[in-house]
Amino acid sequence: MTRIQQEEPLLAASEEEEEPRETAYDSSEKIVVVGIDDPDDGQENWGRVPPFSWRKLWLFTGPGFLMSIAFLDPGNLEGDLQAGAIAGYSLLWLLMWATAMGLLIQLLSARLGVATGRHLAELCREEYPGWAGLVLWVMAELALIGSDIQEVIGSAIAIRILSHGVVPLWAGVVITALDCFIFLFLENYGVRSLEAFFAVLIGVMAIAFAWMFGEAKPSGKELLLGVLIPKLSSRTIQQAVGVVGCLIMPHNVFLHSALVQSRQVDRSKKGRVQEALNYYSIESTLALIVSFIINIFVTTVFAKGFYGSELANSIGLVNAGQYLQETYGGGLFPILYIWGIGLLAAGQSSTITGTYAGQFIMGGFLNLKLKKWIRALITRSCAIIPTIIVALIFDTSEDSLDVLNEWLNVLQSVQIPFALIPLLCLVSKEQIMGSFRIGVVLKFVLIKFCIASNMDLQTISWLVAALVIVINGYLLMEFFSSEVNGPIFGAVVGAITAAYVAFLVYLIGRTITFSPWQWVTQQKTIAHSVS
Repeated sequence: MTRIQQEEPLLAASEEEEEPRETAYDSSEKIVVVGIDDPDDGQENWGRVPPFSWRKLWLFTGPGFLMSIAFLDPGNLEGDLQAGAIAGYSLLWLLMWATAMGLLIQLLSARLGVATGRHLAELCREEYPGWAGLVLWVMAELALIGSDIQEVIGSAIAIRILSHGVVPLWAGVVITALDCFIFLFLENYGVRSLEAFFAVLIGVMAIAFAWMFGEAKPSGKELLLGVLIPKLSSRTIQQAVGVVGCLIMPHNVFLHSALVQSRQVDRSKKGRVQEALNYYSIESTLALIVSFIINIFVTTVFAKGFYGSELANSIGLVNAGQYLQETYGGGLFPILYIWGIGLLAAGQSSTITGTYAGQFIMGGFLNLKLKKWIRALITRSCAIIPTIIVALIFDTSEDSLDVLNEWLNVLQSVQIPFALIPLLCLVSKEQIMGSFRIGVVLKFVLIKFCIASNMDLQTISWLVAALVIVINGYLLMEFFSSEVNGPIFGAVVGAITAAYVAFLVYLIGRTITFSPWQWVTQQKTIAHSVS
């Protein structure tokens, strides 16, 4: 296939965009970055990538930081504190590599959105039969609701901490529900206003948890060794699985493919698309480096204070603040309230991004033409109503909240394949991605690894996805092996598992567009081209 033939699908996709489609943002909402204030470089230079510009990087900055909120939500913070308390510094290396795997998945999501001009939920609606699209939508909604319950409960716990116990959990849930109106208010002032608001919340988290880090003074040597030297034991395997499982969020895959469309990109020029991908790659990498550092702060604070202690196995979001206060004391400002401020910023930011993701998921899968504020209210109601019920039932029971959190983690774990497999299926298809499908060109920092292992980006992406799915499968087996009691419950779980596996096989089967022999031939060709 010649270069011109490879690039035809991208041109065709651009030329056919005459009829309006369901998109993440209206044309009036998009930020103009390229193609307007630059001179027309003509069709002969349609593949030329413009030179790097710091100003353009700044204008592209925003979607990656919104995406990074999912790496800092209350569920992740609970995973961090439990990993630190039970495993000490030994899982910091896994936190780093799990963040790197999450970055790869998010870059593929961004790639899909930029190259096609549509987000993952829309493309799933078009790619799969009606029944399969409906199942994928239900799974995405369940994952979103499960994540939102954790985030809202985390925010409500923070409000109870900061109010010194005056505000009960259910009231904190109601207060958190009002963040939907903040979201709607900020949307009226444009995308950049919303992004600036999230930048402030990330800054609050960074300052709060850095303050805690300074108060606790964890060992720098142990921290460095924990990041550089892999360690894993049978005693810490559950925390290791939790570290990976918490970072890969199903709804975040859908969200990022929509967020990148907030910038106006001239898709008729390959160079402009590649330029956008380059800037989004830089921005997303920087955002996840920040999230990694914040997660390190939390993990090491609890490693320093509780690793090896009698309290290690009993720490959760509900009692973490009180244990911190008892261990580290008051200081200049009580560490209990510093923790509460950081947790509140994490909860508020993640619930708003959950609302944001919900409107894209619902609008994309169902092809709804509702106004954004109506979709936002519907999405928020789907999560808030069950969360209020949960808060009323478990308001005074810390143990029950921990059990609930375990079930919610399982709920999100089973949904991960239903986001990753469609994503990899779509970004691998030339008729959808054109010359930007993965597996054609070795990219960025992966190039050396690809050359050394004779693997292309498509192979690495599938291996990462398989690893994430296997890790979460292990979590499910561990959980249900301890929870399944009685033949009736076992039969129900078995039937659901069979249906679950059958649908996964169906999704994977649709991604196989060539024979194994063709795959082997493709790998040999790539190995020869880079040698």
